[in-house]
Amino acid sequence: MSLAAPVRPDAAGPARTNAAAVLTALTTTVLSYGLMQTMLVPAVGVLQAALSADTRLTAWAVLTAPLLTSAVLTPLISALGDRHGRRRVLLAVLVCFLVATVGAALAPGLGALLACRAVQGVSLAVVPLSLGLVREALPPDRVAFGSGLVSGTVGGGAGLALVVGGLICDHVSWRWLFAAGGLVILAALALVAWFVPDGTAHADGPLDLGGAALLGGGLVALLVALTQGPAWGWAHPGVLALFAACVALLALFVVVERRHSHPLVDVRTLANGPLLVAHLGALVLGAAQFVTYVLVPRIAQLPHGLPADAAPLVDYGFALSVTGAGLLMLPGTLVILPASAVTGAVERRFGPCVPLVLGLAATALGCAALAAWHRGEAQVVLGYLVASVGFGFAMAAMPRLVNSAVPATRAASANGVNTVARTVGGAIGSQLAAAILSSLTLAGGAAPSETGFSVAFWAGAAVALVGAVLPFLVRPARGEAVVQPA
Repeated sequence: MSLAAPVRPDAAGPARTNAAAVLTALTTTVLSYGLMQTMLVPAVGVLQAALSADTRLTAWAVLTAPLLTSAVLTPLISALGDRHGRRRVLLAVLVCFLVATVGAALAPGLGALLACRAVQGVSLAVVPLSLGLVREALPPDRVAFGSGLVSGTVGGGAGLALVVGGLICDHVSWRWLFAAGGLVILAALALVAWFVPDGTAHADGPLDLGGAALLGGGLVALLVALTQGPAWGWAHPGVLALFAACVALLALFVVVERRHSHPLVDVRTLANGPLLVAHLGALVLGAAQFVTYVLVPRIAQLPHGLPADAAPLVDYGFALSVTGAGLLMLPGTLVILPASAVTGAVERRFGPCVPLVLGLAATALGCAALAAWHRGEAQVVLGYLVASVGFGFAMAAMPRLVNSAVPATRAASANGVNTVARTVGGAIGSQLAAAILSSLTLAGGAAPSETGFSVAFWAGAAVALVGAVLPFLVRPARGEAVVQPA
């Protein structure tokens, strides 16, 4: 049998057609990614002290290295899944993810840890592959629920990871972060191998390596510019050159893709309203999410971590530990999954764009509440809770919009682009929040001012609100067909 030949579901193994078991396997899979996405965020200071590392290199190991590799590899791996079977590619990704996680747990120094974290970037591909398998493996009447559950688990897992990461950092070695993550990956690997069937929908044609290289290069240039901008200065020639390279590479990517017979991304389908709304919505949602991911833990921990002469000047914040900050966000984290699960019912009653509009509107409302009221812990809990309901709705709406605009054979590829868009949005949002805090300070820059937090939260609200009106501004091109989801 050739690599691209479809495999009959009845040849895939025992008892792999149970919808509940398939969903359990796929939600565990995306949970493994969600945990490792943010579980290391509370450990930046711990890793820096334990490995005697530079602050900038530690930040690269925690966030930047996996971000860059995921942006490059996710569209390519998603396309491989469409061509050669999503289950087998998902299994290969999970094996690679597990090996890198074990390597990170055993890393003798920062260099080895950084390399392992870069390899862990392949894990982002489990999200579009899992969404493709939901559409492929579940009965049609369960696809909306399954997509919502899988999407919600990504956001819920990332929020839960902040709590888990804080608990581990406060009580045991940082290496247990990777040990805990490795156990979840191992469970996901076993569940996918046993319960998820091979599918029959595969794309044809050669893999678009040239398009992948151009897209990856453009995204890397953008992400490096965003991550290094605060250190080098936004007007630094290197940063400006990276932004210019991003524009040039992505423009060339569009030209190449329009001429390719089997493109990595069919840019002509972006004229289709639902697909364009889904990708722009993912970018906006990622930015708004990471604004809150940066700001809420920071304000919860202040004035801890400030210089002795700056701490008395800060009359806001709750002086919580890393674990306490995570627990402050826990109620919001817990509502993401149920909010995602009900999105299918809202869509069936009101239409496919309504959950995205409601989700981004709720996100904007939550950010606005945080901007106006953040003096008390209850106020922060409530504001983040409202925003998190929005996260759940919006994350569940996007794969449904994507699936409505592409054939089943390209589901993973299209969801891969959508996932990368949210990741890029996250990088933009985190840098936006950090830039605002660093520009509005007290004591000569030693501490962020309360005004900085208010402005940053308002910025997150504005970004989300722009996303909420997108479906009213973007319409399908005349004569453009919409593919109904399977």
